[in-house]
Amino acid sequence: MIVKSKKPWDLPHSEVTPEGAYRSRREFLRAAGIAGVGAAAGGFLLTDRTPVAAAQAALQFTKNPKLSTSEPQNSYEQITSYNNFYEFGTGKGDPAMNAHALKVKPWTVRIDGHVAKPADYALEDVLKPHPLEERVYRFRCVEAWSAVIPWIGFPLAALLKRVQPTSQAKYVAFTTLLRPAEMRGQRSGALEWPYVEGLRLDEAMNELTLMTVGLYGKELPNQNGAPLRLIVPWKYGFKSIKSIVKISLVDKEPPTSWNIANPSEYGFYSNVNPEVDHPRWSQKRERPLGALLQNKPTVKFNGYGDQVASLYAGMDLRKYY
Repeated sequence: MIVKSKKPWDLPHSEVTPEGAYRSRREFLRAAGIAGVGAAAGGFLLTDRTPVAAAQAALQFTKNPKLSTSEPQNSYEQITSYNNFYEFGTGKGDPAMNAHALKVKPWTVRIDGHVAKPADYALEDVLKPHPLEERVYRFRCVEAWSAVIPWIGFPLAALLKRVQPTSQAKYVAFTTLLRPAEMRGQRSGALEWPYVEGLRLDEAMNELTLMTVGLYGKELPNQNGAPLRLIVPWKYGFKSIKSIVKISLVDKEPPTSWNIANPSEYGFYSNVNPEVDHPRWSQKRERPLGALLQNKPTVKFNGYGDQVASLYAGMDLRKYY
């Protein structure tokens, strides 16, 4: 007899807003003339000016149920119309409105630093040796909203092993494309550009850390970080850097954009942790995307503690937030 054990991140279907109910709510608000009214502090902004992402090419992949949650997924429309991607604007609907200007082909990724095989790799060469797989991950934003998304990609560890980190490599630094002519948000001072992020090497090598090229069976839409982004499901969403053009293996903790902007609010580790509140709001509960209220308790490490808690054994996660 096969007994299916419940994963810590699984939630019953009854606790997630069905897509039909979400659409019905949009219709109601449209009829009432109040589309665009959001919930307080991180509420879901309902807007009818946000288009659904343009059609993307289908990808070939296999499903990875071992590393996937069975929790009901959010809709493609939700995930492609409600985004944080300041390179295209600070509003949640701005990326879907403005990201069409980004040209993602051809695309080159530079891999350098403490590696035996530094090079400029065409995206096709980055992908070629790595079979794509679909993993359904919980996604948790620092603003206290959450989602469930079927990402398509390959383990970052596989790419790093190809370039052979040396013994001096302790961290992995990532850099986003800098192209203000196409990324209109980079013409503002919202953040220092280009956007940068980083992981400890053991975090980068963890089996959950995913180099991502698609979602919902298709290539990534521009507003979701095309053509190549990082997904680190036990950390807040801003750690999952988008539109990556550079990966560097370094020996010191690299700077990260939100820590540069406000170090008292955004630390290097940024693990999902209900015990450590953001200075301006609680992290004890979360609001599933499509719901109106923060009605779910936040789970430490976003529910992935079995796979990652050992990375932080002995660390004070209030100090190393």
